[in-house]
Amino acid sequence: MTKIHKDVSSILFDEQVIHDRIQVLGDMISKDYEGKNPVFICILKGSIIFLADLIRSVDIPLEIDSMAVSSYGNSHVSSGVVKIKKDIDIDLFERHVIIVEDIVDSGLSLQYIKEYLAKHEPASVKVCVFLDKPNAHKVPVQIDYCGFQIGNEFVVGYGLDYGENYRNLPYLGILKEEVYQ
Repeated sequence: MTKIHKDVSSILFDEQVIHDRIQVLGDMISKDYEGKNPVFICILKGSIIFLADLIRSVDIPLEIDSMAVSSYGNSHVSSGVVKIKKDIDIDLFERHVIIVEDIVDSGLSLQYIKEYLAKHEPASVKVCVFLDKPNAHKVPVQIDYCGFQIGNEFVVGYGLDYGENYRNLPYLGILKEEVYQ
C-alpha cells in the first residue's frame, strides 16, 4: 500500500458505487436536456475526474468549458473569499449551462459562480455536484443533480485534494486528521 492510501482512514464510496451513481446522473441529464446541447462548466481542478466520467455517461450532444475558482488554498477549511483564477471561454448567451462542481461545503463558492454566470445571460443554469455537505451550508443552495450527500468529514480522492495531493485516488475516502492538523 502506498503513502497516499495509508493517509485515508476509511473509504466512503468505492469505484463501482461512484460509477453507478454517475451513470444515473448522466441518464437524468440526458433526458432533461434532450435537444438542448448544454454547456457543462467544469469547476477546476477538483471536478475534472467527475466531469470526464459524467460526460461519458451523457448520450446527447454537449459542450464543455471550465472555470478555476479558489476559496481553500492549502487549507481544509474554506476561506469564504472566492477568486476566479480562470474564466470561461464559451459565449453562454441563451445557452443551457450545467455547473459541474466536486463538492459543496458552505455554498459560498457555488453562489458566487451562479451569480457570475447569470451575468452572461444563459437560458438556464443548473448545478451538478459530486458531493454535497448539507450540514456545512452557510447560504441556501439549489442542487439539481447530486451524486452523494456526506457529513462534515474531510474527504479526498476522485479529484478532491488536500494541498494538491490525493486527487488520483480512484475512490472517495476520509483523510486522517493527523495529516491535515
